[in-house]
Amino acid sequence: MNYKKTNAASSTITRNQIDLDKQTGNIYESLVIISRRANQISTDIKEELNKKLEEFASYTDNLEEIFENREQIEISKFYERLPKPTLIAIQEFLEGKIYYRNPNRDNQ
Repeated sequence: MNYKKTNAASSTITRNQIDLDKQTGNIYESLVIISRRANQISTDIKEELNKKLEEFASYTDNLEEIFENREQIEISKFYERLPKPTLIAIQEFLEGKIYYRNPNRDNQ
C-alpha cells in the first residue's frame, strides 16, 4: 500500500467509540485489529526507509559527507512528516480496508 497518499490525519484527533466498534461489535477487538495493522504498517515503513538510507551508507569515515548529505536529510524529513502508523491503521479500519477474522468466532 502507498502510505504516502493516505488521507489519514497527521495529528491525533478524537474518535467516536461507536464508529470504532461498529464493525466488530466489540471495542477491544477493534483496538486489537487496529494495533496489529499499525505494527504491520510501521514495519513496512521502517523497511522502506532503511532501504532508501542504505544507498547513502558510507563505510569510510568522512566527516564532511556525514554533515552535508542533504538527500539523506530530505528523505528522513519526508518520513517524519508521514502520519503515524496508528493513525493510518485507524483510517483504514474506519474505511473498511482491513481484512480480519476471528478464529474463535469462525469456529462456532
